[in-house]
Amino acid sequence: MLLLGSRLIGTPIMGLQTGTKLAQTATPLIDPANLKIMAYVVEGPLLVERPSLIRVADVRELSDIGMIIDSNDEFIGVDDVIKIHELYELGFKLVGMNVIDETNRKLGKVDDYSLDSSSFVIQQLSVQRSLIKSLTDTALLIHRSQIVEINDTYIVVQTTAQKLQSVNQVERRPFVNPFRATSTQPELTDAY
Repeated sequence: MLLLGSRLIGTPIMGLQTGTKLAQTATPLIDPANLKIMAYVVEGPLLVERPSLIRVADVRELSDIGMIIDSNDEFIGVDDVIKIHELYELGFKLVGMNVIDETNRKLGKVDDYSLDSSSFVIQQLSVQRSLIKSLTDTALLIHRSQIVEINDTYIVVQTTAQKLQSVNQVERRPFVNPFRATSTQPELTDAY
């Protein structure tokens, strides 16, 4: 099922062992290579280490009451997992990034994203248009298959404009009027 990424910010993290709220999500750690959420930075009074994170692999279930994990032991520090440490130091923020097409035309900024709730892979980007373009167009939804490149400052997506092919040779044919025949036909005479 697809969920908005903003809906998971501030989500309570419930412990299955105690049945209480252990923390809540603050910001996602997104891997820009594959647009997968690897972990969430969490906040809460019961946390031992600051900053603490919860890996999405340790989330047992995502329900209407929040993320359900086994216990307080699932929270990790930044230095506990090498990949998590690299992503935390990278500081990649998807929301707010500029989006351009292959012809360097600015399309807008990432406003939100949709992710698959079972794999935490980002499927669509919601792009907010600039003020002038937003008067005529609504927000854009860009599927992950349309993304060409992600770098530090912007996201490049495929352009939808068709390139015009040059006409090498113009073919001219003489105009033939179908109502005027070049050869005359004899008139029929009424011979009764």
